[in-house]
Amino acid sequence: MQASEPGYPVAGLADVLLHALKCLPELEALALVQSATGRGQISAQFLRDKLIGNRNGRARAVLGLLIPRADSVLEVLAHTHFVRAGLTVRMHVPLPGVGEVDCLVEECVVVELDGSTHFEPRQVKKDQRRNNAGMRGGFLTLRYYYDDVVYHPEAMVDEVLAVLRLRTLGRFAPE
Repeated sequence: MQASEPGYPVAGLADVLLHALKCLPELEALALVQSATGRGQISAQFLRDKLIGNRNGRARAVLGLLIPRADSVLEVLAHTHFVRAGLTVRMHVPLPGVGEVDCLVEECVVVELDGSTHFEPRQVKKDQRRNNAGMRGGFLTLRYYYDDVVYHPEAMVDEVLAVLRLRTLGRFAPE
């Protein structure tokens, strides 16, 4: 059947998202709601208003993880993992000489979340020049890919924490 045939859609977007917030694992629900709110199809406040009562605390907590703008699901997931680790994270931060970075963690570590286009030679050069500009501005850059964010988020967070510890010690060399 096609979506334009009678009987479709079976459920409205709000109903689907509310059900997802209540029933799906947290990150899966977050991805769905981030997509819909980011596209302007529904507001987070509308969903929040429908999630009253003690039994909906978990669903409201998921809404608290939404970010104003997400260019990819990797940004949403990485942001969530960093916040859950107790880190201060700002998304889509413009840095002088560098341009906009995906994440700025603790105001000193740039985290870039790279897709497959970042393997193209022209993009690799651009990214390396941005890394260099960031270093000149006092920022270290760490780059993560889909596999890192989706399958190994603990390792990603641990690496960021290790760099922050080294920065606190005034060095960036292995211990």
